[in-house]
Amino acid sequence: MRAHDAKLASDVLPPRTMEQLLSAAPTDRRLQDGCAVAWSDVRLNLVELTDKLSVLGLVVAGVPRFVWRRHGYDPVSSASAFSKGVTMTGGIIALLVVLGLVVLVLLVGVGLYNGLVRLRNVVQESWRQIDVELHRRHDLIPNLIETVKGYAAHERETLQAVVAARTAAVAPGSSPAEQAQQENMLTAALGKLFALAEAYPDLKANQNFLELQRELTDTEDRIAASRRFYNANVRSLNTKVETVPSNIVAGMFNIGRAEYFETEDPAVRAVPQVRFGTPPTQPPPA
Repeated sequence: MRAHDAKLASDVLPPRTMEQLLSAAPTDRRLQDGCAVAWSDVRLNLVELTDKLSVLGLVVAGVPRFVWRRHGYDPVSSASAFSKGVTMTGGIIALLVVLGLVVLVLLVGVGLYNGLVRLRNVVQESWRQIDVELHRRHDLIPNLIETVKGYAAHERETLQAVVAARTAAVAPGSSPAEQAQQENMLTAALGKLFALAEAYPDLKANQNFLELQRELTDTEDRIAASRRFYNANVRSLNTKVETVPSNIVAGMFNIGRAEYFETEDPAVRAVPQVRFGTPPTQPPPA
C-alpha cells in the first residue's frame, strides 16, 4: 500500500519535490504519506470536473440552432440577434404608444359623456322645480275663480277664459316650449281677471281675494326664478351638444338639445316709457 502511494505521488508531484519527501527523516514519513494521498484526491477531482465540462460542451454543441434562436440568442450570428432585439424593442414601444393613445381617447370620451349626462340631469331637475311651482299656481286658480264669482258672476266670458286656459295648462305630455305657450295664455287670462276686479271695490277689499292674489304673485316670482335657472342650464347643455368634440359623443349617444321655457308676458317684455313733464311756463315780464 505504501509502495502504491509512493508511485502515485511520484506521478503527481514534481521530481524535485519527491526527492525532498523521500530524503526526509523517518519521523516525517507519515506526514509524507498523508500529503501524497490528499494530492491524489485533488487530482482525481480535477479530472472528474474536466470530464463533466467536456460532456457539457458536447451537449451545448448538440443543441439545434433554432432552439437558441427561440430564446433570443443566435450562437452563429450574435450581431443579427442584437439587431433583431432592437427591432423587437422598437415594435413594443410603438405598440405601447398606440395603446396609450387609445386609452387617452377613451378617457376623454368618458369624461365628455359624463359631463353631458350631468348637464342633462341638471336640466331635468330644474324643469321639475318649474313644474312644482306651476302646479301650485294651477291649484290656486279654482279658489280665485270661486271668489270672483261671488261678486261678478255675470262676467262669464272672462271666467270661462281663465278656466279654459287652466285646463290647457294642466294637460300632461307638453314639452317645455308648449307648456310655456299655455302658461302665457293663462297669464293673459288672469290679467283680464284682475283688471275686472278693479271695477268691483267689494271684491278688491275681500280678504280671501287679496290673499289669493298675494300667493299667485309669490308663485309667479318663484316661477320666474326657476325659469332663469332652467334656461341657464339649457344653454349650457345646448352649447356642449353643438360644440366640438362633445357633439361627437352627443351624437353617438343621442343626447340632443333641450327646449327653453320662454315667457311672453307683456309686462316683462314691454319697454318702459319715460315721460318728462314740461316745465311751467314763466309769465312774460310786465
